[in-house]
Amino acid sequence: MNANDEKDTIILELKNINLMTNFGTTQLLNNISLQINHQERIGIVGASGAGKSTLLKLFNYLHSPNQGEFFFRQKLINNVNPLQLRQEVVLVLQEPKLLSMTVRSSLVYPLELQMLSEPEIKERLSWCLDILSIPQAWLSRQENELSVGQRQLVSIARGLIMRPKVLLLDEPTSALDSGKSHWLRETLINVSVHESMTMVIVNHDLEWIKNFADRIIYLNQGKIQQDLTIDKINWKIIEDNLLANNTYHDFDDF
Repeated sequence: MNANDEKDTIILELKNINLMTNFGTTQLLNNISLQINHQERIGIVGASGAGKSTLLKLFNYLHSPNQGEFFFRQKLINNVNPLQLRQEVVLVLQEPKLLSMTVRSSLVYPLELQMLSEPEIKERLSWCLDILSIPQAWLSRQENELSVGQRQLVSIARGLIMRPKVLLLDEPTSALDSGKSHWLRETLINVSVHESMTMVIVNHDLEWIKNFADRIIYLNQGKIQQDLTIDKINWKIIEDNLLANNTYHDFDDF
């Protein structure tokens, strides 16, 4: 498969997905159908409670749909080993947790689970620290010795170090100042290009998303209202909806 063929490869596909709460009282996702291709940069936007974080968790198979079909690399999800999926489709949640480990241990732990060799672990760690400008001095620190913004960067590093096919990020700039937020956006764009990595990002900052994504998925009340390339998306509809819901600073969904 050449590079051009790979770029058109469908990695994740949802067909008529419905997802309810455990008690079946609330519909979180309503008839969702979409495809995510190799090396796309996708922004997911919508009001609080629209289903953005729920959709990210579904991609990582932390949620199982009540109805519809979920495919990973053209295989029905029931026929895919969840461990394989989560090694290739990595989710970084909004609230960073370092598992009560040092920064170094937290970063290399998933690589050790994959039984990578020590030289490869060192190479991955060095690459990741360099990409995100994380100082060596942080490696010996515990979670409580880092600021929230520093923990957020380490959490993103733990996702990147896996070198996944798909990186899912939920509000990755929520604890960063404006300058660091812009720097992270450009860094992620560069990684997506040089590592041929698909990225799907939820972010309430529309300007950030406009400058990051090449495709936008706009969710409203669990439904896809728009799924269009960045040049065709109707931003006025989205902005009016967010203003009506008073939620330019939404955090968690369900």
